[in-house]
Amino acid sequence: MSGEPLSTTQSPTSQRRALVVRGGWDGHQPVEATELFLPFLEESGFHVRVEESPDVYADAAYMEGLDLVVQSVTMSEISPEALKGLLAAVAAGTGFGGWHGGIADSYRNSSDYLQLVGGQFATHAALHPPAERKGEMDDNYVPHRVEITEAGRQHPITAGLDDFDLVTEQYWILSDDLNDVLATTTTKTREWEPWHRPVTCPAVWTRAWGQGRVFVATPGHQVDVLQDPNVRTVVERGLLWAGRALPETAGSAA
Repeated sequence: MSGEPLSTTQSPTSQRRALVVRGGWDGHQPVEATELFLPFLEESGFHVRVEESPDVYADAAYMEGLDLVVQSVTMSEISPEALKGLLAAVAAGTGFGGWHGGIADSYRNSSDYLQLVGGQFATHAALHPPAERKGEMDDNYVPHRVEITEAGRQHPITAGLDDFDLVTEQYWILSDDLNDVLATTTTKTREWEPWHRPVTCPAVWTRAWGQGRVFVATPGHQVDVLQDPNVRTVVERGLLWAGRALPETAGSAA
């Protein structure tokens, strides 16, 4: 890994507000994973509030002017009122970011949420043929590479990083071309799988939504993956980038 994190210099007269929302499937360790980043957010000048449900999104008075939402809620459900509140906040300038299933596999029944995020988990490849699988999560821990795109080499989230290798779940993502893709990963063909050629999907992307910024990284199945130096750098930089720009920096780092 190379490169330095984004500057965390804050205005001396302004403390930004971050909301961390966690829950859903426990297999992604939503509590432990978000706790990993709380000190970083606080050291970066955010006052952090933690909620165990997306219901807080429906609180318009609280969401107004919020600088950043960090979400780690895999699957689960969201009420129409909460979703409306989240969409309105991001469109008005609140940043929205996260990793893995906590953002890219949330609220599967909501097409409006999917449109906001710009990518939805479809599957992940298995390491072995069906007869050799144990029925455990590590059946899907496959060696793969995350490759920085040309756009990613110029973007403050991934600038200075080299391609890197992981052994964990490799997300196959359904996405659209509104995303600015900073890194990709290619799922190989395997004789026991039904696809017939390698499939390249976004692994890190950003998305402009109204006045807000959306950041997604698909690596991050559990805490050990988030502790990988490359993954942690991408997530930390991505959350800072997504947070509402301070007045003196508004319009920079597009």
